[in-house]
Amino acid sequence: MSPHIETVVLNSEGLSGWIAQDRKILALFKIFHERGADLVNSANTVVEVSHSRVNMSRLYWALSRVKVEPVTEQAAKEAAKLLKAAGLHGHTHAIDATVAEAALRQPGPVAILTSDVDDMTRLCGKQIRLIGL
Repeated sequence: MSPHIETVVLNSEGLSGWIAQDRKILALFKIFHERGADLVNSANTVVEVSHSRVNMSRLYWALSRVKVEPVTEQAAKEAAKLLKAAGLHGHTHAIDATVAEAALRQPGPVAILTSDVDDMTRLCGKQIRLIGL
């Protein structure tokens, strides 16, 4: 992970792992923190990770340390364009598209922590570095 990363965008897997204190994700976050990278996630990701077993106190703590990007009408339109260009559709891809759209708006270089490198590659192209989880 030698190249400089200015912004790291978390998908649901990254945010969930942080909340659950997954060792791999915590180790990555330590590196990002040491390198001064900003952490960002899409507001849709907050909804996606919320379920009956999530530790809401940990979620709110994590959210206090990231920039949560809203999904505005303009952001939704841009995410829809990404979906169309990638040939994807459906609710799972819709959330991925909002994450990709938020990532594409951040100061670069940008990386996304994702469990779905294939779809995120289709949505982001080569503009965003993808870190598989």
